[in-house]
Amino acid sequence: MGAFGRNHARVYHELEKQGEPVRLVGAVDSDLSRADAVAREFGCRGFGSIDQLLSTHSEVQAASVAVPTGHHREVAQLLMEAGIDVLIEKPVAISLREADELTANSKGRIAQVGHLERFNPAVRATVPLVTTPMFFEVHRLSVFTSRSLDVDVVLDLMIHDLDVVLSFVNSPVREIRAVGLPILSGKVDIANVRIEFGSGCVANFTASRVSTERVRKLRFFQPQQYVSLDYARQDVLVFGLDPEGPDSKGNDRKGNDRKGNDFGTPSANPRINVVKPPIVAEEPLHAELKSFLQCVRTRSEPLVSLEAGRRALGVALDIVSAINEHSKHANLSHLEHVR
Repeated sequence: MGAFGRNHARVYHELEKQGEPVRLVGAVDSDLSRADAVAREFGCRGFGSIDQLLSTHSEVQAASVAVPTGHHREVAQLLMEAGIDVLIEKPVAISLREADELTANSKGRIAQVGHLERFNPAVRATVPLVTTPMFFEVHRLSVFTSRSLDVDVVLDLMIHDLDVVLSFVNSPVREIRAVGLPILSGKVDIANVRIEFGSGCVANFTASRVSTERVRKLRFFQPQQYVSLDYARQDVLVFGLDPEGPDSKGNDRKGNDRKGNDFGTPSANPRINVVKPPIVAEEPLHAELKSFLQCVRTRSEPLVSLEAGRRALGVALDIVSAINEHSKHANLSHLEHVR
């Protein structure tokens, strides 16, 4: 029942109030006072352990696992062995071995990984636009907080964008180059990564949790098109050449004056068409948990499966290894021990 666990409880409670066929029955935390506080806030009961919850509520069907990453496998496996479907917060596990153990023990269970940005309305609106992306520029900057300091910024923040880009590109990773530094914690707090895919696509990622501002943007280029996505504003802009558009004098290909027509958002070049796809705003966590519950009811494959979570984790761990190698070459390895 940390910050994000409380958010899960809040959204389940909201869904219940909105008439969704779901009932929030318990909040679990090893700090029982924290569990009780969240339980009072959202009308359920607090428990100090999963065993207490299961012994009291044998009808539990689904649960969110929002414990620290190092405990994901242990907690999710305990729940699945009890016949409970799980949504496991990202990253799916602390290692590929533990991710594989989760997969091996998930037979018959719905297991979804909490890569929240897949449910961002801006990402959902972008999916139909993807053709052959060849270059990505991604920035995720955040101010420093005390949460998630048990992992590097790659596993904390960048993994969101890794998952989205991997789903867009759908090609194996060929090369990773990365640099990262600890700034305010004992882990890497800022990182820059260049990934080249088998398709020839190149993606640059920057993630920081020591910024003075919050930025969450993804931009990519594909033949005859540039797409700019703002996660925070839930906004997408698509830039493309309009072959029927006006020339520099405002005339179309037949010489007709088209200055007064609507070609979308104005741009410096009148033949560049700027389109803003329609988007229905929704809190991504709200959409994610609704999708999870629907998968539980219908026994269908989640949008973000354990396999997808493992893939994002694998690339993230390769990035961490690349950062460590770079630190050795640059004689920065001693910084890993700074506290």
